[in-house]
Amino acid sequence: MRGLTQTAEDVVAEALERFHPGIALACSFQKEESVLLDMLMRTEPGARVFTIDTGVLFNETRETWRAVEQRYGVKVEVFDALSPDGKAWTGPENCCSAQKVAALQNALEGLDAWMTGLRKEQAATRTDIEAIAWDERNGLWRASPLAEWTERDVWNYIAEHDLPYNRLHDEGYSSIGCAPCTLPGSGREGRWAGSEKTECGLHGDPEGRPEAGRPDQSAEPDAPRR
Repeated sequence: MRGLTQTAEDVVAEALERFHPGIALACSFQKEESVLLDMLMRTEPGARVFTIDTGVLFNETRETWRAVEQRYGVKVEVFDALSPDGKAWTGPENCCSAQKVAALQNALEGLDAWMTGLRKEQAATRTDIEAIAWDERNGLWRASPLAEWTERDVWNYIAEHDLPYNRLHDEGYSSIGCAPCTLPGSGREGRWAGSEKTECGLHGDPEGRPEAGRPDQSAEPDAPRR
């Protein structure tokens, strides 16, 4: 655990050194973001954090949101992914995917990089995640400091640092999204339960297909010097 923790903290520090202030953490207030918020705020209290609000987040998610803002004194930037017709999203047949992707593009506008809580262990569509790599889909760099971490590593860090976390995890929700589409379950099996969908479109194809291979390293632009 000690080696993994140091590696993750090193990735956070490297990402900030290379990209700050042009980097922001995408926060869904799950256990991985509890860890990353702590590492990020310890290293750079002025770092940017954003979330995408679909209007149908769990109450527990909003409670976690308030808790982390209070603990770290950070103001989480909000990008709306509300339904254009004003009605609440109701599930896979009326899903927020397109609006979430549009909101993400708004959040990433002007950034050089973004930071995520993606881990290889989470899903078959995420096994090729690297700590810092060019994100071809979104046209900027992506840092995933917890890429090699297991779920146990995440929980050990939360316990060691007494971090606020989403209490839905205590009720069997391993992965937490919008209330209409999320049930208790291990891994990501509780997301869009009963369908083949495994991704919402933010980190991969919304139909669950793996992302295309990373582009040739020579095609990746140099990181900005700050």
